[in-house]
Amino acid sequence: MELVLDKAMHELIDAARREDLGDGDVTTALLDSPDRPSRFELVAKQPGVFAGRAVAEAVLAAYDKRLGIEWTMQGYDGSAVKLPSARLALLSGPLNSLLAAERVMLNFLQRLSGVATLTRKYCDAVAGTRARILDTRKTTPGWRLIEKHAVRCGGGCSHRSGLYDAVLLKDNHLAGIPTARLAGEVFGMLNRLGALTQPPVFVEVEAQDFAQAQELLKVVGIHVVLLDNFRIGELAEAVRLRDDWGLKGKVELEASGGVNLQTVRAIAETGVERISVGALTHSAPAMDLSLERIE
Repeated sequence: MELVLDKAMHELIDAARREDLGDGDVTTALLDSPDRPSRFELVAKQPGVFAGRAVAEAVLAAYDKRLGIEWTMQGYDGSAVKLPSARLALLSGPLNSLLAAERVMLNFLQRLSGVATLTRKYCDAVAGTRARILDTRKTTPGWRLIEKHAVRCGGGCSHRSGLYDAVLLKDNHLAGIPTARLAGEVFGMLNRLGALTQPPVFVEVEAQDFAQAQELLKVVGIHVVLLDNFRIGELAEAVRLRDDWGLKGKVELEASGGVNLQTVRAIAETGVERISVGALTHSAPAMDLSLERIE
C-alpha cells in the first residue's frame, strides 16, 4: 500500500526534526565516538496493524542520508502484527544520527499504526455486512494525508479529502430551512454545481431526522444522504424507504454520530453502505513501538 509524500509532508517532518533537535543533541554529544556505526531494531511491543513506512524513510533521510533501513515482512503498511516483540525493521548508520531521529520517527509510526489498528477493529466488527468504514476530517492538523492513509492500511475508506473535493451540505449549511422546503432548496443549490471550477467527487447532504431524509431522497443529484445521530430503527427505516423507492445502488446512506465499537455492528446490520467514524483519527491510541540498539 504505497504512500507518496507531498511537499507539505516533507515540511512537516522537517518541522518535527527542528522542534526536537534544535541546535543539536546535547546528550549524545557526551558519548565517546558518537558517530560510530550502529544498528537498531524497530520492534512492535503489542499486536496491531503497522502503518507509516514511507514516513519513517523520509524521517531518516531528513536527519542523515547515510541512515539505512531494511524492512521485515511485518514492516509493510497494512501488515498485521500478531505477536508482541515482533521485529519490523533493521536500521543502520551513525549512532548519533539514529539516536537523534529515534523519537520523531517513533512519534509518526506509533500514531499512524494506532490509527490503522483501530480502523481494523471497526472493519472486523462489520465484516459480512455491506457497510464500509470511513474516516472524517477530524484529523490532526497537517497530518491528514498520512492519517487517512493509515485508515486505508487498516481496511477503511477515505471520505472527502477536504472542503475542496466533494460537496457535503450539513446542518449549518441548511439551518433555518423548513423540512417542507428542504428538497427544493437543496435542488436549487445543486443547480449551482456547474459554476464550480471543478466538479465534486460526490454530493452528500445531511439529514437530521427521518422526515428530512425522506425529502432528500426526492432530490436528483445527491449521491449520499448522511443520517446523523439516527437511532437503529430509524436507520433501518431509511434503508427500507430508499430501497422501496428504487434508489438502491443510486443513493448511498451513511450513518454517523455515536458510532463506537459496541454500536457499529448493529448500525451496519441496518443496511447502510457507509459508516463514518471520527474516532479513527481523533481518538486512536498509539501503538507501542520501540527502537532497540543491538550493536
